[in-house]
Amino acid sequence: MKAMVLCAGLGTRLRPLTERWPKPALPFLGQPLLRYHLAVLKAAGVTAVGINTHHLPDTMEAVAREECERAKLPLHVVREPVIQGTGGGIRGLRDFLSDGDFLVFNGDILYPVDLRPVVAMHQASGALATMVLLPMPEGEKYAAVELDASGRVRRIAGHGPGGEGLTPWHFTGVHVMSPRIFDFMSAEGPEDINREVYARAMAQGQVVRGVRVDGYWSDLGTPSRYLATVRDVLAGRVRLEWLGADSPLAGTVRGPGSSWAHPDAHVHGAKVEGPAWFGRGVTVAEGAVVGESVSLGAGVKVDAGARLQSAAVFEQTSIAPGETLTEVLAWREHRIPAPLSGR
Repeated sequence: MKAMVLCAGLGTRLRPLTERWPKPALPFLGQPLLRYHLAVLKAAGVTAVGINTHHLPDTMEAVAREECERAKLPLHVVREPVIQGTGGGIRGLRDFLSDGDFLVFNGDILYPVDLRPVVAMHQASGALATMVLLPMPEGEKYAAVELDASGRVRRIAGHGPGGEGLTPWHFTGVHVMSPRIFDFMSAEGPEDINREVYARAMAQGQVVRGVRVDGYWSDLGTPSRYLATVRDVLAGRVRLEWLGADSPLAGTVRGPGSSWAHPDAHVHGAKVEGPAWFGRGVTVAEGAVVGESVSLGAGVKVDAGARLQSAAVFEQTSIAPGETLTEVLAWREHRIPAPLSGR
C-alpha cells in the first residue's frame, strides 16, 4: 500500500518558524513532525510514500528523504510551482498512487493511531473514499463532516447532497482512497479534495464513508496549538510508546522534575520543575528555572537567572541571563506568543 503526506502548505500562521521549516519538517521534541507520520503509516502497512512540495521545496524534500531513508520507505516527490490545494496535490501524484487503494495524511497534525482497521474497513466497503473522523473538539470551529445513520458522508463544510438526520463530525486530515477518485478530479488547476472533489463525486452517486478512530489528535498549525501539543506529550496525554524508536522519548533519560533529556544535554544545577524535554547539546546554567511544559531543542543555551514556563525553544537559540519566557515559542531572536488559552 502507498500513502501521500500533504507537504505543500505555506504555514502562514506559524511564521516566522515556517520561513525556516515547512510545517511537516518542523522540529517537534527533537525530530521532524514527518517522522511521526511515517511511523503511523508504516504501522498501517504502507510500503512507499509520496509527498508534494511548494513552500521551501528543497528543505521539505531533504527532510523527507532523510526520514524516509531512516524508515526504509521509498519516497516519490512532486513539486508544485503553483500550489494546487489538497485535491490538486493528490492529483499530482496520480501516476504514483493509481495502482491500488492509498492513504492520504495531512502534514501538520499529530495523530498517532492504528490505521489498519480503517484500511480493512475501506477495502471491504468498496467506497470511493473513507474519511477518518473524531467527535468535534470542544471549543473549536472546524468545518463539520456530516454523516447519515449508515455512516455515509452527505455533506462536508456545507458542500454535498445533504439529507435528514445528519450527525456532525470532525475530520482528522486522514483518508483512505480508491484510485477511482481521480475520475472526479478536474484536469488541472487548484481544488479542494473535501469541498470540491468529494462533493462532486457524491453528487454523482459515489459513496464516501466516515469512520471514527479515537485517539489523541492535534493540529499544530498555530503557535498556541503547537505549544499545547508539547504540553500534552510531556504530560503523558499522548500514547506514543507503541511508536518504539520513533517516539520522541525513545533514547532519552529521565531527569529531575519528571523531565526527559537527551544523553548529551547538560543541566548545570538549574532548578527543573518539569515535565520538560532537553534535546541534544542543550546547556542550562545554574540558577535558571525550567518549569512545566518546556521543550528545549538541539543546541539551546539557557543562561543563569532565566525562567521558562510553557515554552518551546527551537534549535540553536540562546535565552539571555534573567530572561523570562511564558507561553512562547522562541527561535533565535524571535519570541512568538502562544497563549494556551487561545488554543
